[in-house]
Amino acid sequence: MNLKFGFNLIAAEGIDPAKSLSPYWAAEAELIWGTLASVIILGALFKFAGPMVKKAMAARTAAVAQELDGSAAAKTAAFAEASDIRQAAGDIEAERQRLIAEADAQAEALLSEGRARLEVEVAELNVRADADIVSAAGRVSDEMRGEIARLANAATERTLAAGVIDDATQQQLIETFIQNVGQTVGQTTGASS
Repeated sequence: MNLKFGFNLIAAEGIDPAKSLSPYWAAEAELIWGTLASVIILGALFKFAGPMVKKAMAARTAAVAQELDGSAAAKTAAFAEASDIRQAAGDIEAERQRLIAEADAQAEALLSEGRARLEVEVAELNVRADADIVSAAGRVSDEMRGEIARLANAATERTLAAGVIDDATQQQLIETFIQNVGQTVGQTTGASS
């Protein structure tokens, strides 16, 4: 009855039973049921959702750690590759220097070989020129003797026709003339070579 009286009193005074009398606290029943519902929901969340959240956080931590390890490995690989590239660049410079030195040596060998070949060819040409000069001098000497003999013969015939010289004197004059001409030609060729 007392409870009924309290509801009547509240209703008579115009107080709403769903509302709290205090502006800071909820009604007692609401406070009890709300607290109980919150505890049940939080307990269910901790029991069922807690392991999933814990598992998701562990997976996230593992993924971040794996990414950090991967980036550290990539950084190490990049430094190693950069070192290899720098070393290869040094090797390229050394190889370039070696090739240049080798090319210089080959060029020097070709030049010295070419000079030696040219000296041999010049010596051969000098020998051949000397031989040509000697043979030309011999031919010229022979041709001159023949021409002189022909001219001497012609001159002797004219002189004989005039009756001035006999045959023995004629033959002696021709031989003397040829000997003088041969000595003169020999001295000229000896002086020219």
